[in-house]
Amino acid sequence: MGIKNGKKCAAGAAALFGAALLLAGCSGDGGSEGGTGGMYGGGGQSTSQAPQKSSSGVDLGVATTELGDVVVDSKGMTLYYFTKDEPGTTTSACTGDCLAKWPVATTTSDDPTLEGVSGEVNSIESPDGQKQLTLNGMPLYTFAQDAKPGDTTGQGVGGVWYAVAPDGTMIQ
Repeated sequence: MGIKNGKKCAAGAAALFGAALLLAGCSGDGGSEGGTGGMYGGGGQSTSQAPQKSSSGVDLGVATTELGDVVVDSKGMTLYYFTKDEPGTTTSACTGDCLAKWPVATTTSDDPTLEGVSGEVNSIESPDGQKQLTLNGMPLYTFAQDAKPGDTTGQGVGGVWYAVAPDGTMIQ
């Protein structure tokens, strides 16, 4: 293979790679439920840029994502509200299989620490006996399908799961 043929081959491979990326970007269904995910499963969005991580030792911080600024846990994972929870509740409405997909956001502290979050933070006892963080009286959860800090794939799942803004409001 001469240099001329090698350049043609490389250009062809680059074109195929670009086409594959374009098709991969168009293949999502864009639905809030992500196929078979339903109320507890897939859907939502993933960020394209790395979020700012919350400081270590902070229970709740803020990261910038495709949704704008969202509340994150100490690992930088997006936190969500479940609309079936009642404000001021002392128990989580997410139990059983729900908890496998929506793990509770926990703390070991009696006085949870905040950075950039202005809502009222407390905790309740989670179904498995841990201290589940609450913001403005609503229990907080992570989403098991969020693969990395700043992912927001749980946003809008089943029409009942929504990321949380730094002031404690639900992002819809």
